[in-house]
Amino acid sequence: MARHMQHLKALRDIALDYGVGEHPDLASMARDLSRVVFQHRQAIHDGLGDLRTRNKGFERWLLAQRGKPDVSVLVMAWPANYTTPIHDHGGLWGLELALHGALEVESWDRGADGKALRQTGRDWLGPGDATWFDVDDNHAHRCRNLSRQETALTLHVYGGDLAQYFTYEEAGQPGQWLVKQQRSAIAGQLYA
Repeated sequence: MARHMQHLKALRDIALDYGVGEHPDLASMARDLSRVVFQHRQAIHDGLGDLRTRNKGFERWLLAQRGKPDVSVLVMAWPANYTTPIHDHGGLWGLELALHGALEVESWDRGADGKALRQTGRDWLGPGDATWFDVDDNHAHRCRNLSRQETALTLHVYGGDLAQYFTYEEAGQPGQWLVKQQRSAIAGQLYA
C-alpha cells in the first residue's frame, strides 16, 4: 500500500507543480505524468485495485485540491461501457490521463450561442496517454470506457474546482440541444 501511495503522490506532485497560472504547460504536465504511469503501471494498477472492483458506478475521487493557484486532482472510475453525456468544464483548463483501461474522448465545440455543438475530434487513451484542453468556454467533450467488462481509471487535473458544469443532449431535431446544469459529486478522498 505504501508503494501505491508513493506513485499517487508522484502524480499529485507533478500536477500541482505544473498547475500554475491561467495557461499552464499542459503538454509538459502530460509528458511527466505519462512517464510515471509507464514506469509504474503495474504498481498503480495493483494499488488502485479497490477502485477497479468497487462496482459502484461512475465515481470521482479527490486526490488533491489547492487554492491560489486553484488546482484539483481527481481519479475517476469508469464502469464497463460507461459513457458521459457531452459536457463542458465550467471554463477551466484540464487534463485527463488514462491509468488503467482505455477511454475514447470525443471533442466538441460549442457555438457562440453556447447551444449549437459540432464534433471536432476524437482521441483514444490507453494507460499513460493524455488529452488536455486550455481555458475555453466553447470546449466540451464526451468520454466512453471502451471495455465491455472492466472498470477504467483516469487521472484528471483541473484549473480549479469543477463543482458545476453543463451537459448537452440532442433534443429531437438535428442541431437542437438541451442544456442542463449539473453539480459534481465526490465519492471520497484518496490519500497520497
